[in-house]
Amino acid sequence: MMEVIGKGLVAASEVDDEIAREVAAFPAGLEIEMIVMPAGPSFRVRVTNHGTLELANGSTARPGLSIKVKHLAHAFLVFTFQESTARAFANDRMVADGEVSYAIRLVRCLDRMEALILPKLVAERAVKRYPTNLQLSDKIQKAARIYALVGKLFLTRS
Repeated sequence: MMEVIGKGLVAASEVDDEIAREVAAFPAGLEIEMIVMPAGPSFRVRVTNHGTLELANGSTARPGLSIKVKHLAHAFLVFTFQESTARAFANDRMVADGEVSYAIRLVRCLDRMEALILPKLVAERAVKRYPTNLQLSDKIQKAARIYALVGKLFLTRS
């Protein structure tokens, strides 16, 4: 699931204007990691000079932001959409190592991506606030593009 979320963020940064604006506010070259502690599943992305995300899973540099899920059981709650990312932070199930404003921006990106790609009933549980201005036609169009790009990323095994 971590791999899907990482690739989903990369794809969503290219498809959705709102996510693209959030990502463009990160400094170019910033690496963001999300990992289940102590050495569980993870993904790593890097902000490009064009203001989008790219996969950086092979990087050994220290990430500028590391979101660490404290236990596999906590990750299960978040990644099965039983608990939102914001609620997991509030319940002290995750810790951000890096600039707090970057972590908040990343959570907004994750929430927007989940709102786009998940059915509304599931997304309402997965995100803090479901966007009221998200039209069904826009959601379907963007979700299809995101899923296509994620599929392409899996085929290229980046």
